[in-house]
Amino acid sequence: MSSYKMKIAGLDRELKMFAVNDKLDIAAFILFGDVEVTVASATELLKKAPEFDVILTPEAKSIPLAYEMSRQSKKPYIVARKGVKVYMENPISVEVKSITTGNVQKLFLGKDECELLNGKRVLVVDDVISTGESLIAVQKLVKEAGGIEVCACAVLAEGDAADRDDIVFLEKLPLFYK
Repeated sequence: MSSYKMKIAGLDRELKMFAVNDKLDIAAFILFGDVEVTVASATELLKKAPEFDVILTPEAKSIPLAYEMSRQSKKPYIVARKGVKVYMENPISVEVKSITTGNVQKLFLGKDECELLNGKRVLVVDDVISTGESLIAVQKLVKEAGGIEVCACAVLAEGDAADRDDIVFLEKLPLFYK
């Protein structure tokens, strides 16, 4: 199996390559279990982030990053869930389709989470921004909950996302076309 070597938050990593389809491979960045990169990335992203009140992340590989950014900043974090939980009163939802899941999913926030976002400066956090579909879904949730998005950030910007000027990220991650 091939891999792609890169520095992430000053740390050397080797990302395994996976086929998305017949024409495209990606280098998989997986935060789960990589505490060293998670802590270092959180530190570096917080240096680049504007003032904020609360962190919002989609339920995915970015949860450890949001937790660590919350711990370091002493600001709360919220997870937009992939399914409605019994404790979620009056949930709101948006649909999302990302490059790595391939099918349409929904993200949900309950009444309590919406109240925590309402009128607050929200930092949207993800592990990788690629097509931007997950980001758009989370931004819609922020708006619907009455929050004010101050910044969207990620550890890596993949492909064309690295050319965007509306996101903050640490490193560029190329897409590998066959």
